[in-house]
Amino acid sequence: MKLINRSALVVRPRQPYVDWVNGLDAETTGLEQSMSLEQHQSEGRVYLIEEQQQPQSADNLLESCWHQIWENELRGWDEFGDDWPTIEGLEQFLQWFDVEPQLLTFDLAKEPLMVADMESM
Repeated sequence: MKLINRSALVVRPRQPYVDWVNGLDAETTGLEQSMSLEQHQSEGRVYLIEEQQQPQSADNLLESCWHQIWENELRGWDEFGDDWPTIEGLEQFLQWFDVEPQLLTFDLAKEPLMVADMESM
């Protein structure tokens, strides 16, 4: 086991996100039927951030990265952004997503960590 020099944000969708996904055209999402909030929340995302030494509120941790998370979450259902809602800021982001900060991150895998730059994909 290895301690990684990163902290993490666990991000789970809230109802406005689910409503947006369910309102998209089935050709865009590939869904044959709507998904419930519980179905969406069953697979939270983990975003690694700079290592934090002290607990901070999710708002403080998100100030510099919420927009990247917003775009990544929307891109999962609408790759080209044709039907993305306009976001007013962090307050609206937090209406769409629950965020749970995690200070310590451990790597239990035996294989070396692979890093892929999503920006260049």
